[in-house]
Amino acid sequence: MGTIITVENLIKKYETYKRGSGFKESVKTFFHREKVPVLAVNDISFTAEEGDIIGILGPNGAGKSTTIKMLTGTLYPTSGNISVMGFNPTKNRKTYVHQIGAVFGQKSQLIWDIPPIDSFRMNKAIYNISDQDYKERIEVMSKLFGVEDYITRPTRVLSLGERMKCEFIMAMLHQPRVVFLDEPTIGLDVIAKQKIREFIREMNKRGTTFILTTHDLEDVEQLAKNIVIINHGEKVFDDSIENLRKVLGAKKIVHLVLQQPIKDLNIEGASIIERESELNITISVDLDVISINNFMARFSERCDFTDISIKEMPMEAIITYIYQSKKEG
Repeated sequence: MGTIITVENLIKKYETYKRGSGFKESVKTFFHREKVPVLAVNDISFTAEEGDIIGILGPNGAGKSTTIKMLTGTLYPTSGNISVMGFNPTKNRKTYVHQIGAVFGQKSQLIWDIPPIDSFRMNKAIYNISDQDYKERIEVMSKLFGVEDYITRPTRVLSLGERMKCEFIMAMLHQPRVVFLDEPTIGLDVIAKQKIREFIREMNKRGTTFILTTHDLEDVEQLAKNIVIINHGEKVFDDSIENLRKVLGAKKIVHLVLQQPIKDLNIEGASIIERESELNITISVDLDVISINNFMARFSERCDFTDISIKEMPMEAIITYIYQSKKEG
């Protein structure tokens, strides 16, 4: 396995127009519109190895979807280089799109008034899939998703979760080597999300590389091997999910239900970060200063408790810290 995606110094600029409020300002725009330059993506570089699942994170307007659209070839970059499987996405389009798949959570590939199975047959013809391969792939993916009972119903009567499962089958039918996912679990319930995550993991085991943009941090924690974080169009993090967890240091979050209130810990490397009540507290423990065993031994000497839970530092806290650090910087 080698590098399958290379993005170098990617930039996307576009222009919009400023419009004032009120009737007078609106009339002015008929004669003169003030151009406003927007730098959507600013000098982003990263690579992906074959068989990776890369998570691209960022707040709304950060440039995630713009990056994905340039990778799929639907947007032209202002400057920079993109290589996916040796292809430039904006050139040799016909050959390139036969090697990739895409699922956009807010845009459907399915035809609204016909059943998904008929949309699948359409893709069979477009991608020149043999009858045997088509039959085998439909059987395998339908079974993985459990959609056998409703792929013959009109798309318009399907629930969002059912429809998204069919979107994945549509995107994977021609066995693309690379699949781009833009908010694929948006609006889905817990069960539908889990089914889609299981499907992505299974397809990844079979060799498919996934590039995923999402606001759902559970998608990232359960699926991604490496993370790229974009903020204000710039890359602010590019590393493994394990190293992402270390951004705030090696810390554990300990929640305790006490038998009697406690004012101060007075334990080096530990601090109370939240008090839900006098008896319910949450403590941050810095493992570079004190081990969790030593902390519990010292805490037990000072106070009795009836319940305890020990967790990793929440991903939300780490991501928020990175966003805010970039903003302040």
